[in-house]
Amino acid sequence: MMADWERVVVPHVFLLISSKLSQRDVCALASVNRFTRRLLLSHHPIWKVLDLHGMNRAGGRLATAINLPQFKNVEEINLEFAQGLEDDDLRCLGKRELRSLNLNACQKITDLGLMVVARSCPGLKHFSIYWNLKITDAGVKVLLENCEGLTSLNLSGCKRVTDKSLEMISVQGTCLTELNLTRCLNLTDDGLSRLLESCRSIQVLYLYAVSSLTDKSYAKLAHLKDLRVLDLCGAQHLTDDGICQGLSKCKDLESLNLTWCVKVTDKGIRAIAENSDMLQLLSLHGLLGVTDEGLKSLSLSSSASLTTIDVNGCANIKKRSQADLLKLFPRKKIWKLSLSLSPRGYSNI
Repeated sequence: MMADWERVVVPHVFLLISSKLSQRDVCALASVNRFTRRLLLSHHPIWKVLDLHGMNRAGGRLATAINLPQFKNVEEINLEFAQGLEDDDLRCLGKRELRSLNLNACQKITDLGLMVVARSCPGLKHFSIYWNLKITDAGVKVLLENCEGLTSLNLSGCKRVTDKSLEMISVQGTCLTELNLTRCLNLTDDGLSRLLESCRSIQVLYLYAVSSLTDKSYAKLAHLKDLRVLDLCGAQHLTDDGICQGLSKCKDLESLNLTWCVKVTDKGIRAIAENSDMLQLLSLHGLLGVTDEGLKSLSLSSSASLTTIDVNGCANIKKRSQADLLKLFPRKKIWKLSLSLSPRGYSNI
């Protein structure tokens, strides 16, 4: 007969341990003996996630694991950087109430694989397939048509995606709150403008290294009233006008990356500072048009919220001591300032 301490204390200890381990380690722990196996298999939350990221022969492993009793109600599958995964391997998903699927860097997956996923898992909320050179607008179209409740979509590095996908997102993806279009080089102002006018629930938007866009579409950011995170690194054609017309209207913005937005000056920074009183993280890395006046605007309007700021390469911002920086930004946590505060130009206070 099992003692009282075995019924109560041991399961709690195992839950604490298992929550800190990878799924592979949990499986190893379960193989220790029947007792640990029974405890872990009975703890359903552990098996809501099937983690096969980085594994070899991922197709066979997926087919085996997905049919195990403990994964009967799996909600999330991570196949990021999984090796050997092909379109046909995804057919083992069958009809499943999957909520999240990560196919990042699965280079052999094509539009056919997306079609299999879309028809097998129409309840998907989160889908990610960055760094894939085979996915086209056709695959994105089928995904959006079948997964109508999608809230998070990552197409970063899918260089064959064009405005046709943005048009489909603007029609079928109005539930999206997070969208990653990093390095999608075939996008234009027309496509992004249409998307921003329709998908007004977006809270997190990555447009890193989409250098062809201009103020024509950046002005449409004004539609995203709930935007919290925005990455515009490398937006070479973003100007102060684009910021004043669009970005400055996003009053709930918490994180903003303007690294290498080379046309932005103090005027744009002042517009951001005066209208974004929730801003916590800001990168102005490499902006020669930002001077002490821009830093002063931030200290006057955003010092109550800013905790991390990067002005590396902002040659027109003068050097300051740590004490002076503390006076400007009293709520600081991390500084990344090229103000010669340390040998590397960084000061982590």
